Amino acid sequence: MEELDRSRAFAKDVKRIVVKVGTAVVTGKGGRLALGRLGALCEQLAELNSDGFEVILVSSGAVGLGRQRLRYRQLVNSSFADLQKPQTELDGKACAGVGQSSLMAYYETMFDQLDVTAAQLLVNDSSFRDKDFRKQLNETVKSMLDLRVIPIFNENDAISTRRAPYQDSSGIFWDNDSLAALLALELKADLLILLSDVEGLYTGPPSDPNSKLIHTFIKEKHQDEITFGDKSRLGRGGMTAKVKAAVNAAYAGIPVIITSGYSAENIDKVLRGLRVGTLFHQDARLWAPITDSTARDMAVAARESSRKLQALSSEDRKKILYDIADALEANEKTIRAENELDVIAAQEAGLEESLVSRLVMTTGKISSLAASVRTLADMEDPIGRVLKKTEVADGLVLEKTSSPLGVLLIVFESRPDALVQIASLAIRSGNGLLLKGGKEARRSNAILHKVITDAIPETVGGKLIGLVTSREEIPDLLKLDDVIDLVIPRGSNKLVSQIKNTTKIPVLGHADGICHVYVDKSCNLDMAKRIVSDAKLDYPAACNAMETLLVHKDLEQNGVLNELVFALQNNGVTLYGGPRASAILNIPEARSFNHEYCSKSCTVEVVEDVYGAIDHIHRHGSAHTDCIVTEDPEVAELFLRQVDSAAVFHNASTRFSDGFRFGLGAEVGISTGRIHARGPVGVEGLLTTRWIMRGNGQVVDGDNGIVYTHQDIPIES
Repeated sequence: MEELDRSRAFAKDVKRIVVKVGTAVVTGKGGRLALGRLGALCEQLAELNSDGFEVILVSSGAVGLGRQRLRYRQLVNSSFADLQKPQTELDGKACAGVGQSSLMAYYETMFDQLDVTAAQLLVNDSSFRDKDFRKQLNETVKSMLDLRVIPIFNENDAISTRRAPYQDSSGIFWDNDSLAALLALELKADLLILLSDVEGLYTGPPSDPNSKLIHTFIKEKHQDEITFGDKSRLGRGGMTAKVKAAVNAAYAGIPVIITSGYSAENIDKVLRGLRVGTLFHQDARLWAPITDSTARDMAVAARESSRKLQALSSEDRKKILYDIADALEANEKTIRAENELDVIAAQEAGLEESLVSRLVMTTGKISSLAASVRTLADMEDPIGRVLKKTEVADGLVLEKTSSPLGVLLIVFESRPDALVQIASLAIRSGNGLLLKGGKEARRSNAILHKVITDAIPETVGGKLIGLVTSREEIPDLLKLDDVIDLVIPRGSNKLVSQIKNTTKIPVLGHADGICHVYVDKSCNLDMAKRIVSDAKLDYPAACNAMETLLVHKDLEQNGVLNELVFALQNNGVTLYGGPRASAILNIPEARSFNHEYCSKSCTVEVVEDVYGAIDHIHRHGSAHTDCIVTEDPEVAELFLRQVDSAAVFHNASTRFSDGFRFGLGAEVGISTGRIHARGPVGVEGLLTTRWIMRGNGQVVDGDNGIVYTHQDIPIES
């Protein structure tokens, strides 16, 4: 399935379309009409016409069709002796005259079957020099479009004064590609589609296996890089002519798509904003880098920018975060428009409702993100804090200070708000950052990255935060243990394991979020219902949502188990049971206790007591967040001491396991490991330490002549 492309958001505003179909699409082998392709094209155009689009067609193919018919006629009228003589090249203008009527007759027949009226308009280059002609052309076309007529344009090659055989590229237009571009401008079209016999513009001849399709043409980047193959086998210009026409139209303000006319649905896909063919747009240079950079270039640039960031004053670093918060709010409409494309694509791809919901960027979510960035800015500056101060010897003072880690590589799920949180934490902690988000949030991530990096001053540089757009770049980045200091993967157990097994860079993160709520026999029922419901329903797709409900066996007899189950089912939660619970509650048995649903589903099991709950959590949990609901303080303390998870709660929802809710400002992820950081990782988890020593000429000299004091010095607040 083709992906929605953020750079093609203009498609939703298209009303008037110029479609140019090339000779190689119109005709097949031997110059005969490709009836199947033309029929499919006419059906597409008729459907657009009935949907209210204003369709203008520019069709090549007349010369090729005329040549085929004249050769056949020549063959029929030739004697055997004539056939032995060298065959002369047929006059192109005669071919055009014969072929034009045949081509138009086909279009009329086909469109009549589709209940659409078509009209032929033959034009010459010289006509466009006449101001009155151009005015009349606009009026005539407008009248036709108002009547739902499809105008079909072609150059009147039969009486053209252009020098034969079609080598003259002088004048206002020089072939049907440039005619289509001229008409798109003259008739104020919203979009020009050039249909070819290949998928779009390639970096080299399409037949070369090393050639790659260019999805967005950037003049400054691609103009001198492309190697063109042979011109069209039947028409006049081939891809060289199409690119020239497309560039002229695009830089005059008309978006252009070059795509294949062999696929029956390509025009519809273009209008739905799907990434097919090659896009030409005057703003293309703003959507992609003009020069390619390697993974190492990106990482090195992030490190260099991070050092510039660290050199700023605390107030200047704080101002960057305030500017980012302001930029998020100022660009809310643009962010939501790009995000909407991601959401539509996810829905069309059949993603689960819970996964789609975490993609959505509402006005409230953007405002909340801006507020969290400002909160982070207002926190104490974490860089350069003195953590310990020691007098090593008389006049020799040693300080242990907080310091940025360096460059972070963070691979995260399809959750656009995570990008904002991670980027703001990296800036606050003085780190360079490389981001790779889930493909379902590609457009949202791209616009958020642009908004954030545009707010970073030039003294630091937008390369402080690099956005990795392709999964193929990750293996190269994971090799850069000399440049990247920490990898934080947020995602499945499989993803975390793959990254750990393929890199020497330290990895911090959690795999699954299998969080438990254990309801003890001494619970407060109303409290238990509130906590259980919140832990599951507040945000089912979150990693800190409850996935397993454990209930003390005594709560079956007094009806509490049934009340908890009813509270969940009444809110649309699908329940699966362990061996005991499925028999008691008559619900399907869970396939595994080691399962993270990320949806409105969860597992229920009955346990003997708190020890049974602790044992279950240790065997099936992921050491993320686990909670006990009880009024017995001794049982609570036992649970809090013995459950070996990153976060353990008493009488509080697992949803509190979050960097923002912990007061960390935001979180870059939640670590279930035991080295460096554990639980929600905020600014402090992205710092390391440095040692700063100040002396007045001391030397070691075999430790002779120096008296070590090793006295702690109070740290000034």
